[in-house]
Amino acid sequence: MVAPQISLKIRQGFILVFVLLVALPILFYSIGKAYYASLVDATEKNLEAHLYSLISEVDFTERGIIMPSSILTPELNNLNSDTYAMIYRDDVPIWHSESAVNVNFVPQYIEPKAGAADFRRVVYNNTAYWQLSLTVILNNIDQSEQARFILLKRNDALLRLMDGFKQTLVDWMFIMGIAIAGLMAIGFIWSARPLQRLDKEIKAIESGDIQEIKGLYPVELQTIKADLNLLLESQQRQKERYRASLSDLAHALKTPLAVLKSSPLANDADAQEQLDRINVMIEHQLKRAATGASDTWKKQTPIKPVIDSILSAMSKVYRDKDIIFNCQVSDKDYFLGDKTDLMELLGNLIDNACKACRSQVSIDVSQAKTLTISICDDGPGIQPDKRESLLKRGTRLDTYESGHGVGMAIVSDLVKSYHGLLTISQSQRLGGAKFILEFNYHEKK
Repeated sequence: MVAPQISLKIRQGFILVFVLLVALPILFYSIGKAYYASLVDATEKNLEAHLYSLISEVDFTERGIIMPSSILTPELNNLNSDTYAMIYRDDVPIWHSESAVNVNFVPQYIEPKAGAADFRRVVYNNTAYWQLSLTVILNNIDQSEQARFILLKRNDALLRLMDGFKQTLVDWMFIMGIAIAGLMAIGFIWSARPLQRLDKEIKAIESGDIQEIKGLYPVELQTIKADLNLLLESQQRQKERYRASLSDLAHALKTPLAVLKSSPLANDADAQEQLDRINVMIEHQLKRAATGASDTWKKQTPIKPVIDSILSAMSKVYRDKDIIFNCQVSDKDYFLGDKTDLMELLGNLIDNACKACRSQVSIDVSQAKTLTISICDDGPGIQPDKRESLLKRGTRLDTYESGHGVGMAIVSDLVKSYHGLLTISQSQRLGGAKFILEFNYHEKK
């Protein structure tokens, strides 16, 4: 099973979607968690500062623990504050800050480790707080006493800061997403330019304008450039060797054939016909081998001029039949191969159609992903049981309907050499034979 070919643009789109829909949300969540943790850490340090400030303001006398009417920490003097402070002797409250006047719960005291404060998240009356507690031993010359200091910070205050931070973070993430999308688009265009230049050079080679790839490319494409140039050079050398060998073979075959044609055996009509056929086959196969050795993949042969040339010749050859030719072909339609091979293919098929037709021959060419050439006539057609054998090499060509079979084995071989498909059916419009040539260039690329 062939894996689907996904374009670079789609792959880049997948990466962009992943960054925008997965990576950025994960980054947003991670930054939010880190910021909240930093708020908690700052809250602990802030409560510790308030705690030590309170301890420094305690006046321990014979009458007990005395706090000044106004302490130095503004947060604890404000009734609307979200920070509270309380001092307990055993379980008896002996002092609370002005901010804790409206507090209607008794904080739970957690005994911390000796000499250490306890900081944790607690919930009172369905409201979350951050609580710092510490037991302190107060003493003077005459006595000493334990006091428990408890400081509380509403978690709502942290959440309000968190909401503001999230809104700011969303705005920056949106800006970042646009920036990333823009940078990725610019990066893709920049990265794709060498591939576009390479594609243009390959197309120039296909059209025969240049013989090798000469552009400057990034390091990653240097190996591909070198391999392609090596392949082109190898093909060129192979083509030259083929041409030299085939030229020698042509001379070697033509000489004994000329001797046979001038011998008494050639006076026999059947023998002369066979010698002519051998001569035609030798010429064709040598020509085909020569073109097959060339770089046919680099040639885009326009189809319309070839068909026009063939129809002009057929109009003269079959002048007596007064054939009506219906041709549908665009100037943009092209055959990816040698012009001689295209002439051989269409020449045989159109010539057969002219021989078999009564008065009409139709040629239709269409090209999208697949090049399709359809040739129909209004003749007697070809029997279904003879269509497959018509394409086999070695079958006697005079055993079929007039006009069909001549050169069909050669046509079949040429179509296969170009990885095409030749099918024979009956024309629904004209009633005669219908030959369809198909070449899928999209799959090749």
